[in-house]
Amino acid sequence: MSYPQLQITFLGTGTSSGVPMIGCKCEVCTSSDPRDKRLRSSILIESPTTTIVIDTGPDFRQQMLTHDVTKLDAVLITHSHKDHIAGLDEVRAYNFFQQKPMDVYGSVQSLDRIKTEFDYAFTEVKYAGVPSINLHPIQENESFTIGDLHIIPIPVWHLHMPVLGFRLGDFTYITDANRIDDASKDKIQGSKILVINALRHQKHISHFTLQEAIAIADELGVSDTYFIHMSHQLGTHDAITRILPPGKHLSYDGLQLKIY
Repeated sequence: MSYPQLQITFLGTGTSSGVPMIGCKCEVCTSSDPRDKRLRSSILIESPTTTIVIDTGPDFRQQMLTHDVTKLDAVLITHSHKDHIAGLDEVRAYNFFQQKPMDVYGSVQSLDRIKTEFDYAFTEVKYAGVPSINLHPIQENESFTIGDLHIIPIPVWHLHMPVLGFRLGDFTYITDANRIDDASKDKIQGSKILVINALRHQKHISHFTLQEAIAIADELGVSDTYFIHMSHQLGTHDAITRILPPGKHLSYDGLQLKIY
């Protein structure tokens, strides 16, 4: 089955604190290289007919304005941590201009947290101007379709918390993970492009390190891998790029890929 051409835009590539981190004067946080300015991790996926975003963190409004995203069909949620859902209220602008609720897809656990965090959007009697959201639970073993996009959920682990990655054709996106079970690795294999989190060099309780992310990509045989969810502890874009093996890339905010 052929898959539509995709344009991928990295809206944010930083970890939960963003880069620069508030109050920090390290080499990365004071860098003048725009590739070292990292908003919270999120990605825009566009096909000929469908536009979706994966995660709506605290920088969602800024990201949509920066990239002039005037049409949004749906939001996919990887998990319910604040740096991935905090900006969801901003979909109300799309409600207004598109004159319909926003379709939001996530695990039952994530959607339950959204209903708690944004309870005012789900009351029987709503205050004027609150976001209008249709929640769609994802079953981790069932693929689903949004417009012309066929999407395969990929369960991964963020310590003890289940997180969803997503595969669309030859493209796979995974954030906030430190373990991937064999069944999920099988779903990733064959991807031409893998996006995966690489927090820093030192071991972390719930995120892959750079070396762990490289090892996963090598194990899966992916030809091109782009790292996201990076902290200031990883190092500058320029310094790390110079030591990466072939086929491994640091992503950066605003990077665009086309997948045919």
